[in-house]
Amino acid sequence: MNLHKLYDMQKELDEKIETQHGLLKENLVEEKILALLVELGELANETRCFKFWSVKPPAEQKVILEEYVDGVHFILSLGLTFGYGEEVSRGLAEQAESLTGQFNSVYHLISIFKNDISEENYRVLVDSYMQLGEMLGFSWGEVEDAYLAKNKVNHDRQEQGY
Repeated sequence: MNLHKLYDMQKELDEKIETQHGLLKENLVEEKILALLVELGELANETRCFKFWSVKPPAEQKVILEEYVDGVHFILSLGLTFGYGEEVSRGLAEQAESLTGQFNSVYHLISIFKNDISEENYRVLVDSYMQLGEMLGFSWGEVEDAYLAKNKVNHDRQEQGY
């Protein structure tokens, strides 16, 4: 799958945010990694997959997809920061047996990437995040459509002084 279109859209959004907030010369890697971790936590919270103590069901799929796409934004933004790939390589990451295990795996891979910012580590992280989306029941078409919608919301938020 080719992410060229999404990378282009993310680049435009990143440039808009960095220009508007006077961040063009700032190194935002730490912030983007933390944002990705926070978004992953919000996603896990909506799925409730780890909440063995609760009988409350997960959020609606639409809400879960929106949270998933928030993570896609930061993954793409990190890739742009380092000039890492627009082509997704599949089969690089080992898929966990459970959704909770997959969340833990993605957290771990973010940490690995943070400590060794290599293209290989980035590609494994992207693959693992894609696997998470598949485990959540999302097709690539659904992810792309949701990304396009959320990207517009993010642009609108910048226009409104978010």
